[in-house]
Amino acid sequence: MTTFPVSISLSSYGADLVRQRGQASFIEVLANAGVSRIELREELLTTEDPLAFSQAVQEQGLECVFSSPLELWEAGQSRPNTQLQATLQRAHAFGAQWLKVSLGYFTEHCDLQNLAALLNQQPVRLLVENDQTSYGGRIEPMQRFFDQVEQQQAPISMTFDIGNWHWQDQSASTAARLLGRYVTYLHCKGVSRRPDGKLVATPPTDTDLQHWQHLMTHMPHGLTRAIEYPLQGSDLDGLTQEHVAVLARLSHKQQELSHV
Repeated sequence: MTTFPVSISLSSYGADLVRQRGQASFIEVLANAGVSRIELREELLTTEDPLAFSQAVQEQGLECVFSSPLELWEAGQSRPNTQLQATLQRAHAFGAQWLKVSLGYFTEHCDLQNLAALLNQQPVRLLVENDQTSYGGRIEPMQRFFDQVEQQQAPISMTFDIGNWHWQDQSASTAARLLGRYVTYLHCKGVSRRPDGKLVATPPTDTDLQHWQHLMTHMPHGLTRAIEYPLQGSDLDGLTQEHVAVLARLSHKQQELSHV
């Protein structure tokens, strides 16, 4: 059976546990589960040493994404976030091939030429993700941004977060149809509403998996799909292996799915 590359966002293991153990402690867990890529979370960094982390990831044969809460465009600014270059350098220090950020306040006045020039001097590639905000989590600003990226031939692609569209009542199916060709990294999570009305990320149901398959028909075949939902339990190794196996087999050409 054909399998596809899987990544895990380390936030999936819970912020408290990840900060307590350190993100490097999960490298071996991911490698043993057959993961291709590890997503390091800047907001969860504690005492991690960039060089040691980079070497450990490389020794396990993994790729690395550096995820930052940085917004690419600050409100009222035409030039990219002043912290972008430093964040790109930090990502490179940790051995990451990609830096993932959110869109921020993109408008017609934003200077894509300046951004493209900056990125063309960097070894780290940029991924821009739809987040949960009203300005960075709707289809229309993402579409305007990637239209400009395409015109400028800037080295930027999209992280498509399936679950985040729910926060702004956007259709993931419509988003996939309009934005799918820009996607190289797929963030996967189910979403449910708690009794208090708050939306939360959840492991996928069979219905979720079938929906994800449909969304993939609008995206490049075989793209890396990332777990970004709770992986929490007494047997993290077994749980990780189980969920990685499901996502690795997930393809729009597949008709039968295993239960998670």
